[in-house]
Amino acid sequence: MSPRDRFEHDVELEVSVLKDEILTSDPTCRVCRSTLVEPYIRCATCNNVEICPPCFSKGCETNEHKNDHDYVIIKNEFPLIDGSGWTAKQELELLDIVQQCGFGNWIDVGRRIQGKSPEQCKMHYLQHYLDNQTLPGLPRIRDTRASLFACEPIPYLYKLQDLEEPPRFASDTINAKLLAGYNAARSDFEVNFDNHAESLIANLEFDEFQPADNAYALGQALQTAIVQAYNNRLKERARRRRIVRDHGLIIFRKAISWTRRYENTITRSLVERLLIFVQLVDGMEFDFLMEGLHRVGELKNRINRLLEFRGNGLTHFHSVSMFQKLSKIRQDNERERKQYMSNPEYSWRSLLPDGFAGCNSPISGNMQRKSAPPLTIKGLPGYEKLSVDERELCSIARVVPDSYLDFKQLLITENKKNGHLRLAQARILLKIDVNKTRKIYDFLVENGYINKPAQ
Repeated sequence: MSPRDRFEHDVELEVSVLKDEILTSDPTCRVCRSTLVEPYIRCATCNNVEICPPCFSKGCETNEHKNDHDYVIIKNEFPLIDGSGWTAKQELELLDIVQQCGFGNWIDVGRRIQGKSPEQCKMHYLQHYLDNQTLPGLPRIRDTRASLFACEPIPYLYKLQDLEEPPRFASDTINAKLLAGYNAARSDFEVNFDNHAESLIANLEFDEFQPADNAYALGQALQTAIVQAYNNRLKERARRRRIVRDHGLIIFRKAISWTRRYENTITRSLVERLLIFVQLVDGMEFDFLMEGLHRVGELKNRINRLLEFRGNGLTHFHSVSMFQKLSKIRQDNERERKQYMSNPEYSWRSLLPDGFAGCNSPISGNMQRKSAPPLTIKGLPGYEKLSVDERELCSIARVVPDSYLDFKQLLITENKKNGHLRLAQARILLKIDVNKTRKIYDFLVENGYINKPAQ
């Protein structure tokens, strides 16, 4: 049998094939030095001797290799993982390229593997090498807090040099009185709470009562009760120190100033009402609470902005930048117009003759009193509960939304009792500026919330 017939026969029947091997790099033929492409031949007797099929069919030999040696057919075009659609050669290419390009650089990995997209490379590697680990022998990766969260989760990141020194207030200052005499630098009070508690046990004697005495049991119970009372006083002293230290009371004014960052989301009035919870939780838990509400406020503001854009006819995000630019130009023009109108040189009064400059004309009388600017109510408590018309009313009438809702409920309740409501009655109920009362009253009548009395 010729060498060629021998090769074809062995390829078909895979006679004398020891095993299928996986190649880690592209080798070269030992005879013609060409790059080998699967399938090719490896000598099972010699070390590191690979030969291409044409040279093998010719029976080529080298110094140590003879054409009658046993051989192995090297191929890696078979699927290594069932159902994956990846051949063994592609699996090797993926591992080599990931090692070269780095894990996560899937765009470069996909460019270097023919016929595979970056997304396919990523999903295949994560599914079969990390998540499920289909291939046997792969090292098992244990899930740790660092592997799940990329780093050890900690609530706050800070540098040691950024930590502030504890305050050292003199005993006769206002800050010291606000802390009830607590010395933060020493973590103790200048004068402890219940400072004379030690006098309870000062005169106790351990052997005052002997077992032979008739009142031994009663004496022991009395001494135990006194010591228990002393322990209770110490616990109260420690509790007060813990509250001052753990509940943000050491630098109380600074703690209050930190709440200013929530003015546009939680609003100042709601923050002041939430400060009562500082007594129940420590500073870290209270910060978590405030940050959660702050995030909710940010989302509400985001939604309100989107509703504002939609109300102005915007349907695509790429139109927002142009809208904001035009809005800024309009605001600048409006500000310049007001400055221009307030300049005496451009006032209509300068065009009047001298005799008419000081006349009490109706126009001049009306111009003397300027109307108050609209109130900015966005973000105030109750703002989300108002309709568009009610927001405009509160802004023009300069009424806080929360107060307007109370006024509205009060007038509607009174209207239900009598079937109608007079303006004079509304003024008595609300007890606010008469002009504001009239605006609220007229608005509620116009929208059908209350009824005027029949004429």
